[in-house]
Amino acid sequence: MSLTSKPKLFIPGPTHVEHEVLTAMSEYPIGHRSAAFSELYDDVIAGVAKILYTQNRIYLGTCTATGFMEAAVRNTVQKRCANFICGAFSKRWHQITKMCGIPCDPFEVEMGMANKPEAVEDALRTGKYDTVTVVHSETSTGVLNPLNEIAAVVKQFPHVVLLIDMVTSMASIKTEVDKLGIDVALAGVQKGWGIPPGIAFCSVSDRALARSENIQNKGFYFDFQVMEKYAKRSQTPTTPSISHMYAMQTQLKRIFNEGLEARFERHGKMAKQVRKWARDKFSLFAENGYESETVTCIKNSRGIDISDLLARLLKKGYVVSDGYGPLKGKTFRIAHMGDLLLNDIKEILSVLDETLLEMDA
Repeated sequence: MSLTSKPKLFIPGPTHVEHEVLTAMSEYPIGHRSAAFSELYDDVIAGVAKILYTQNRIYLGTCTATGFMEAAVRNTVQKRCANFICGAFSKRWHQITKMCGIPCDPFEVEMGMANKPEAVEDALRTGKYDTVTVVHSETSTGVLNPLNEIAAVVKQFPHVVLLIDMVTSMASIKTEVDKLGIDVALAGVQKGWGIPPGIAFCSVSDRALARSENIQNKGFYFDFQVMEKYAKRSQTPTTPSISHMYAMQTQLKRIFNEGLEARFERHGKMAKQVRKWARDKFSLFAENGYESETVTCIKNSRGIDISDLLARLLKKGYVVSDGYGPLKGKTFRIAHMGDLLLNDIKEILSVLDETLLEMDA
């Protein structure tokens, strides 16, 4: 199947990839212990840091973001972790923490609702926790948690490390990591970065790295101490996906050519357009005022057959997402992140209107 025959992606990962980025992945590889690799590595790492507004170190992993979710808790929890849950992926972080044998407790709200700073403060005032996990943009529900307010609360507790899943917000929603005091911010590249899946990044603060030094049983692949040793040489501990690094280098140039503020503004405009359509045609699943800028979860208030809708769209060359897990058939999701433009959003909404009319006929 040729590239042009593939359906256009409006799903929350993997997202639409521009041809220029795909082409960059065909670059001939270089040795990962060479000077040329270190130049590529430094260029990519500096770009990621700039987009995160951070002076913290950036680690690159040939894994998905789930790998760094595990790394984050294995390297930072000394006493007990508070996992804040508002959907499937924030629940996954709690499951990961438990499966790593790390003491932890879930703080869960109803799906569609946001984790509030008051709940974080109540948990931390018990003195039981030295680490907090929060998902910024919950992909399964389309909820954007109030990260600024949550971070302000965590700052009141100097012994608590803040870990943030930015999987569907990194490179799409402006997040000033250093200003907020985020100790670990992580994401894969197949969402807002607009690159095929295969590598992930996380920023790590001095405090998180120091915490890691005194923790045992972190394994090897995700040990921040090992990553730091190689990062100082502008290398990775094991062989990385160099093809993805070439794609990142190309995408970073594209992002900076667009301008960060323009990029974030574009995402806001796309989100506003989709939310307006969703309110007109259905209703929003996410709590009012806490809707994500990158993925909109739409409640199936009309009781349509979502599997039929998705099948019809696929025949026309478009893909949107069904609801995730228990929300399957009850919701569907439209992603508006990465390299999609406002005209792309208008296009998919027009096709959706046309398809819904066909289903009603």
